[in-house]
Amino acid sequence: MRYFIRTLLLALCVGAGLPAHAQEKVNLSIGTGGTGGVYYPLGGGMANILSKALPGWSATAEVTGGSVDNLKLIATGKPYIGFTMADEASDAYRGVDKFKDKKVELRTLMVLYPNRMHIVTIEGTGIQSMKDLKGKRVSTGSPGSGTEVMAFRVIESAGLDKDKDMKRERLGVAESVNAIKDKKIDAFFWVGGLPTAAVTDLAATPGVKIKMIDHADTVAVMNKKFGNLYVEDTIPKSTYSGMLADNKQATVMNILVVDATMTDDTAYKIVKTLFDKRSDLIAVHKEAENFKLENQKVSMTPTPFHPGAMKYFKEKGLKF
Repeated sequence: MRYFIRTLLLALCVGAGLPAHAQEKVNLSIGTGGTGGVYYPLGGGMANILSKALPGWSATAEVTGGSVDNLKLIATGKPYIGFTMADEASDAYRGVDKFKDKKVELRTLMVLYPNRMHIVTIEGTGIQSMKDLKGKRVSTGSPGSGTEVMAFRVIESAGLDKDKDMKRERLGVAESVNAIKDKKIDAFFWVGGLPTAAVTDLAATPGVKIKMIDHADTVAVMNKKFGNLYVEDTIPKSTYSGMLADNKQATVMNILVVDATMTDDTAYKIVKTLFDKRSDLIAVHKEAENFKLENQKVSMTPTPFHPGAMKYFKEKGLKF
């Protein structure tokens, strides 16, 4: 009996002495976007890093429609991290537009990289400017994507009607590229990092010459209506083969967000690990070069930073 009691006490002491991280089990899903964009490979890289670097953690990247879908997944209360454009995060946090039925209590983990609006056509469509989209077959992005939301805003700000002035399709970037190759559409909208793999593929297609439509003049109009979420920016002509000039366009920031109920410890570990392993993410996609401490500013995101994220940034000397 005494041996049994000593054994039991020893087992209890050993169990009580186990480090917390050895007992911790964390399962996370990362909402990304379509396979032809930038969210998906970066999300896959993040999932791989978190699963390998943190004992007991398992993270997976999911293909989704994009920002809107990711925000709605976070709203379910399940353990999701989501890539999103700042304008859609703002709508979700305030409970407007596609989120008018349910506000999402979002918190920002990280400001990521600039998301540049591409309005892509090819030689032979007769499209040289925004007004030339009138009467054309145009994809404005997949349902559930931030591309679709921003495309509608750009179209409206250019003085066009998305329903009356064009025949509209709702395709992701990979599907849009295939459709324009097959001459099923004349142009498409896409908001993504540089370079976007699907657009690179289109530009490299024999017999195809891409054209990027300037639309930077819509930024002031959008900001007047929706707040200062957009900036005038440029896609350099060296980005995609065949571009004859820099493309003057509208840009919005990407952010990584979670539900406000995520624990401070979990948020801290995510942010610390991703910054510690930033070079691994750059190897996945060069937009990770923009994951910079100096970009972690309240002015760069429409939703509050998570306290766990702020703890890490303060350790690095940032002021909030």
